Amino acid sequence: MKTTLIFVRHAEAEGNLNRVFHGWTDADITEKGHIQAKLAAESLKDRKIDVIYSSSMKRAIKTAEYIAKSKNLPIIRTDKLKEINGGDWEGKKWEELPELWPKEYDTWENSPHSHKMPNGENMVEFQKRLIDEVEYIIKNNKGKNICIVTHGTAIRTLMCYFFRWDLTEMIKIKWYDNTSITIVEHDGKEYKVVLEGDASHLGKEYSTIENQEWWVEYIKKYNNIK
Repeated sequence: MKTTLIFVRHAEAEGNLNRVFHGWTDADITEKGHIQAKLAAESLKDRKIDVIYSSSMKRAIKTAEYIAKSKNLPIIRTDKLKEINGGDWEGKKWEELPELWPKEYDTWENSPHSHKMPNGENMVEFQKRLIDEVEYIIKNNKGKNICIVTHGTAIRTLMCYFFRWDLTEMIKIKWYDNTSITIVEHDGKEYKVVLEGDASHLGKEYSTIENQEWWVEYIKKYNNIK
């Protein structure tokens, strides 16, 4: 029996726009974020969705609402799909992090599997929280098409699991754009990635990451890693 998971990263939020770290900081989505969410919902209009789960955070819920409205479905909210708890990083500008926490920033950038947020979650416990919740969702919705709206780091850690990679290979998982769509099938035993980080519904105009300076340097670095 095949269960299909349709992961959607939340729409552009205030932290994405202003380059401020928001893990458990519950900020709203931006004006562009609303457009992104609408476009994502439209791109899923012909895909069957039986149930919608979402991180309980505002930026995920606001994104899920567009999909829920188009499918006439309720949203099941869960804290266990929330982004990583950033601890002391919450609310700090990205440009400040290397100076304030040089060691932790280095692990975030270069060995994310070993990263530990100061007074927050570490990547291992974060991944376990997410895997446990996804497997719980599958167990209760076998054979269904499940839409799951969650966060960027959450999807990266889950993709390691779906690819059957050790978490040490997380750095090989690229950052996906806001409202990107990833589809994974589960046959009861194994996961199969069908679609990875598709943001074609946005185009260049409504992309978040493609219109930010950090992305150019990141892609250069990523291409050297993979």
